[in-house]
Amino acid sequence: MEKVAKYRQIIQQILQDYNKQKTVSGNIEVENIFDIERDHYQILHIGWEGQEWVHSCIIHIDIKKGKIWLQWNGTEDDIAADLVTMGVPKEDIVLGFQSPFMRKFTEYAVG
Repeated sequence: MEKVAKYRQIIQQILQDYNKQKTVSGNIEVENIFDIERDHYQILHIGWEGQEWVHSCIIHIDIKKGKIWLQWNGTEDDIAADLVTMGVPKEDIVLGFQSPFMRKFTEYAVG
């Protein structure tokens, strides 16, 4: 459990840091969503861009069975590399947005 608690802190720090440095135009709010009980973490963009309604998941990370699953990364940042820099071993990171077949060709865990 100690490892999972550490991963929770790392994920929250990465998402909070990302939220602070990124600006969004228009009337878009950036929301951090941290479900610590179920280990789901997201950043959403919500609001109006002119006449267009925006509701978009920018980053989605889960913790499953002791591994960090990067479910979606709609940014130009390499979140997996950020996790490694913060001490998460590559074998504990799963690129969930990659097909199970393709994961074996990455330097990260397959599942």
